[in-house]
Amino acid sequence: MELTLDSTFELNNGIKIPIIGLGTAGLMLKKAYQSVMWALEMEYRLIDTAAMYGNEKKIGKALSEGLSEYGIPREEIFITTKVWNDDQGYNNTLSAFEKSLNNLGLSYVDLYLVHWPVTGLRNETWKALEKLLDEGKTRAIGVSNYTIRHLTELMENSSTIPTVNQVEFTPFLYQKDLLDFCQNNNIIVEAWSPLTRGLKFDNPVLKSIGQQYGKTPAQVLIRWGLQHGIIEIPRSRNKEHIKDNADVFDFNLNNEDMELLSNLNENFRFTEDPETLK
Repeated sequence: MELTLDSTFELNNGIKIPIIGLGTAGLMLKKAYQSVMWALEMEYRLIDTAAMYGNEKKIGKALSEGLSEYGIPREEIFITTKVWNDDQGYNNTLSAFEKSLNNLGLSYVDLYLVHWPVTGLRNETWKALEKLLDEGKTRAIGVSNYTIRHLTELMENSSTIPTVNQVEFTPFLYQKDLLDFCQNNNIIVEAWSPLTRGLKFDNPVLKSIGQQYGKTPAQVLIRWGLQHGIIEIPRSRNKEHIKDNADVFDFNLNNEDMELLSNLNENFRFTEDPETLK
């Protein structure tokens, strides 16, 4: 099946999630508001935020005004937010969720994630997410920055399998074992910072493949992820870049180029390796 901007992946609870969306980490105040407005105008339907980003109120304002201005039903928009490390634990997580919900101005979110696998708290945090799911306050629950070890621990302590694991994932951090584990357990991988924040755009292999297809390095990186069955949520505060990031459905990377890109792995990370979190 050919992918389009309207394409979705089905989560393990039957909910459908768009395959591409707007990441908003680091987008503050007017930048967060404007980027979401542009994304909605360009028919993005997945918006990703987190309590830690400090922009939920501005995103909520953009959602309220954007859905009205563009005539988009709420049920067509997929909103993700996350519980931050300082708010983890059972009761703290429930309180943090209500704060996020109020900031966003919503009656529910579509996906609520554990932002990091905090030592000693993550399993209680997960129980709180299960409660929120049971109450219909979120349509799906998942995790972020979890390794195979953290996922295994969670599944040994809960009958609710995460729908999503949002992690750093690019050709320069090709976590094949983690991807295989998630796919074998019906967990969708979602890539944050899939564009390497532009730091790898000058890589000669990436540039050469882009020239071959008449595409930018950013578009090649997004397409590589999509062809691996990964949700891509590139962040941008630039209108043209937001538009270009969605212009990835008129070409397919061939098997040789997919392999060339996958062989660029160099364990390139922006944050600490979550494997260090016991």
